[in-house]
Amino acid sequence: MEFISLVIEKVNGVVWGPVMLTLLIGTGLFLSFKTGFLQFKKFGYMMKNTILGVFSKKQHEKDGSGVTPFQAVATAMAGTIGTGSIAGLATAIVSGGPGAVFWMWVSALLGMVTKYAEIILSLHYREKNEQGQWVGGPMYYIKNGLHLKWLAVLFAVFAMVACLGTGNATQSNSIAVALESTVGVNPLITGIVLTVVVAAVILGGMRRIASVNEKLVPFMAVFYVICSMIALVINCDKIPAAFALIFKEAFNFKAATGGVAGYGIVLAMHYGFSRGVFSNEAGLGSAPIAHAASSTKNPVHQGLWGMFEVFFTTLIICTISASVILTTGLWSTGEFQGAALSIVSFNTIIPGVGGFVVTVSTIFFALSTILGWAYYGEVCMEFLSDKSEKAVLVYRCIYVVFVFIGTIGSLDLIWSISEAMNGLMAIPNLIGIIGLCKVVASISKEYFTQIRK
Repeated sequence: MEFISLVIEKVNGVVWGPVMLTLLIGTGLFLSFKTGFLQFKKFGYMMKNTILGVFSKKQHEKDGSGVTPFQAVATAMAGTIGTGSIAGLATAIVSGGPGAVFWMWVSALLGMVTKYAEIILSLHYREKNEQGQWVGGPMYYIKNGLHLKWLAVLFAVFAMVACLGTGNATQSNSIAVALESTVGVNPLITGIVLTVVVAAVILGGMRRIASVNEKLVPFMAVFYVICSMIALVINCDKIPAAFALIFKEAFNFKAATGGVAGYGIVLAMHYGFSRGVFSNEAGLGSAPIAHAASSTKNPVHQGLWGMFEVFFTTLIICTISASVILTTGLWSTGEFQGAALSIVSFNTIIPGVGGFVVTVSTIFFALSTILGWAYYGEVCMEFLSDKSEKAVLVYRCIYVVFVFIGTIGSLDLIWSISEAMNGLMAIPNLIGIIGLCKVVASISKEYFTQIRK
């Protein structure tokens, strides 16, 4: 176990070191210039055509080859509004300091256009499988756009393994921790029940997953936001100090406990970007897999939803979560981490009720993420096995087993493995986005020129 931890630590040191940070920031900046900073110029248009137009008929239309645009969004949102918004955010603050929150914001502002580009490419280069359903994602636009089959295979392998950790084990682990710390449920019991529930849903394929997430995601998001705002109203006098601490620590060039100059800001950036990507998935290439299943004909329509996902999950949900944690001061004790820190923080502000709120939110967030990432892994397996249904069934069985493993595994090791896989799958995806940036710019220009006429 120590050897595995050491290897994973070395991998993380490389994939989340200066090279990865430069690649993530560079891709976001490059795409921002290439699209004329679309995430800012078209922000109002994006809001109007996504969340403000969620009840329009076109968001719920589907054909026999895909799910509705909103179902695709709900599945992708299920993958992003996971425990990254609760446990991941808390881990970032404990490990990287309050300054990590600032760098999560930066990752989101740049990630909005990165995710927009991923989704456009995913829909533009998608294919139909043997069941006549749309399938897509980075492996398809790398293969069909860049014509680099080996790089596409590499992404699919990394993504498939990441699904077992990032989208599965870390989520089930957070559910187990939340239930054990609040109501004393044995993780073994949690593992058994959760495994049965997940198996019952994912064996029904994408349409059943999308149908469940379409109902689950809006409910859990609204519930968590309302409860969090109540907690912040109670602690409103401490909010200015919390935000001042975020900005101060974001540029702290002196290590808190010794070390060389620059260690503080590097650590904050490391955890800010890695946990930021974990919360919104911009640059990973995972969410476009869900969006590709949509019946939407115009890639830009679905790409706008990708921008909204990043805005909502990191700039709204994570900011609210961070504010609650920082106003209590419990993050600095080192006594709590992950979902446990969020639970204790909420419970401090709203005794009795607060812990229940986070526990329920964690369960819903994590469950929807497990379901969403199950589909990502299936599409990757389908791509690698040349559309073999038997191979997909085997992957589903393995995926279900990892749900149980996550509930009884080591939190630190599970998060480390997930972080490593996130970084590895991001590399080929970012190469694909940069290589096909002209396609993104061309499709965007054509669309926005037409709507102006």
